[in-house]
Amino acid sequence: MECNMEISPSNAHTASVDNTLQWSQWQLLDSILPTGGFAHSYGLEASFQSRFILNPEDLKFYVIQVLENTGSLLLPFVYAACKSPDTETWLKLDRLLEATLTNEVSRKASVSQGSALMRVAASVYDEIPLLKIIRETYLGSGGVFFHHAPVFGLIWGLLGFDSSTCQRAYIFLTMRDIISAATRLNLIGPLGASVMQHQIAHDAEEMVKRWMDRAVDEACQTSPLVDTLQGCHGYLFSRLFCS
Repeated sequence: MECNMEISPSNAHTASVDNTLQWSQWQLLDSILPTGGFAHSYGLEASFQSRFILNPEDLKFYVIQVLENTGSLLLPFVYAACKSPDTETWLKLDRLLEATLTNEVSRKASVSQGSALMRVAASVYDEIPLLKIIRETYLGSGGVFFHHAPVFGLIWGLLGFDSSTCQRAYIFLTMRDIISAATRLNLIGPLGASVMQHQIAHDAEEMVKRWMDRAVDEACQTSPLVDTLQGCHGYLFSRLFCS
């Protein structure tokens, strides 16, 4: 039986664009991307040394609480930057998040990761000159901080990703990095970490659905204890991570 179906040029072009986006998505989620995410434990190291985490169940609970806090506090900034990927919106979001973050440790971690992500994106995605322009114009200018969440949303928006994919990816990165930190702190083995990531995926999806597409004026802390524990990181006598 012969098939007479033909693929129109427009459909072929759309499929090609979608495929190219997938490669960019995988690259942005790849642990090899040098953004400094693995230098941060999201307060896990301080929580462990404070004996807030004593066993795998405590660890699982902590990861879920961090994801909840990330969704409630940071997803609105990711969403706003992705929906309006322009310089003016990004500057407003960056300055607002600087005023919103409640402890110095999380604020420095956000700036460190955001600056690294912008540096990588400006070098890799040379087809988007705005990224390089923003970096060269505002880096070290004072009053601009390059917080991670707005930078993340800006990059994904400029690349052409929809806001749902962008927000889901942000939660995934948070989950990936904190579970990776747990393995390096020897709180869980590599196999157990993979099992835990699979188990928590359902909770992560529920959090994305709960907090996605919210305005920045709805951003809030839902787990203040997690934020407090992360703020204690600088007081640790010895530490492996930056936050």
